[in-house]
Amino acid sequence: MTTIYHALGLHLHQPPGNMLDVIRAAEHEAIGIVHAYDRIVRYAHRYKDTARLHVGMSGILLDQLTDQAVADAYRPYLDIQGMLRGYREADNIELLGMGHFHPIFPLIPKEDWPEQLVYGRQRIAEVFGREPKGFWPPEMAFCMEMIPAIVEAGYEYIVVDSFHIRPLDVGTNQRPDLFRAYLAEFDGAGIAVVPRNRDVSNAQESGMDAGWFSNEVLHKVAESPAPQEPRLVCTWSDGENGGWFRNMSENANFWGYFFSPFMDQVRSGGPIQPIRISEYLAKHPPRQKANVQTGAWNVASTSGVDFSQWNGTTAQKRAVDEVIDVSRSYWELKDKISGREVTEKLNRARKLILEAETSCFLFWGDSWVPKVYERTKPAREALEGVKRAIGWRRR
Repeated sequence: MTTIYHALGLHLHQPPGNMLDVIRAAEHEAIGIVHAYDRIVRYAHRYKDTARLHVGMSGILLDQLTDQAVADAYRPYLDIQGMLRGYREADNIELLGMGHFHPIFPLIPKEDWPEQLVYGRQRIAEVFGREPKGFWPPEMAFCMEMIPAIVEAGYEYIVVDSFHIRPLDVGTNQRPDLFRAYLAEFDGAGIAVVPRNRDVSNAQESGMDAGWFSNEVLHKVAESPAPQEPRLVCTWSDGENGGWFRNMSENANFWGYFFSPFMDQVRSGGPIQPIRISEYLAKHPPRQKANVQTGAWNVASTSGVDFSQWNGTTAQKRAVDEVIDVSRSYWELKDKISGREVTEKLNRARKLILEAETSCFLFWGDSWVPKVYERTKPAREALEGVKRAIGWRRR
């Protein structure tokens, strides 16, 4: 009998300052968000024997959740510090890292990749006491050129959207097998890539029940290219967006309506077995190679084949160019300075540049684009101050 494994993943992120902004402007929405975070760990502990969950958290979200001002603002509704301790103690939650400020990696300078990767990974280790093994690309925006930097940062696997997987030894008339992990290589570096099943993930985000999920997975596995082999079904969605996850009625949200019945099904010997991705890869290390075409996941009305959601309008394109230009100015100066005062200005500019790379500032169309310039303008001013201090002139 075929063994079917399920890797359930949730993506958690808030743009800089948003936890405080939301509770001040839309209290009901803020309560829904923070309780969505809390339900993950509550249900992980409730079903410790069967539940195996994956949670990707951005570093900037963790910066906010560990901020005393945020903890105080949410204290009437939830003990955030207690919630974080629950995550730390839940060894059935496999934590994944992201870029610290949740950037669209293919749209930012490659020189900025290492800091985003390392800071994001370090932040998880600081808060939860364990380093993440897996990497979840923000917005699932991925290109093969990222692989060496991701490997260098210490990651062992990447979750990518199944739509973009291109196995290297599959003929033109054969379907790719999306129920297994692959090995992707670039410039001498290799890493395991795990396909996120787009179809079932869409249902996970919008609403499903345990019976439908099991039947759908069994049907898809039966039609897969290698149904007799161990199968991995990886589903991933936002974990705090939409009424499905924010619904305060336990019987009507993701956890009460789908997850609890599914865990009961697993306990009774159902055909699908929850598993950590790291455990699956240890049992079934990938040997078949694949390329992953550049793209993102399907959000809003986009298919994910390009980055039009973040780089489609003239204003968005200009904002992307602005970040690239300011980052270039930083790198031109970085190795040419000394002195505490000058270094502090450079470091301030650096943080603003990395923060300006937050995907949310581009995702919401032109309305949030000004938030990019709210970071790049003072970053430019700080860099100009450094130039004046050292009498720098471009040669």
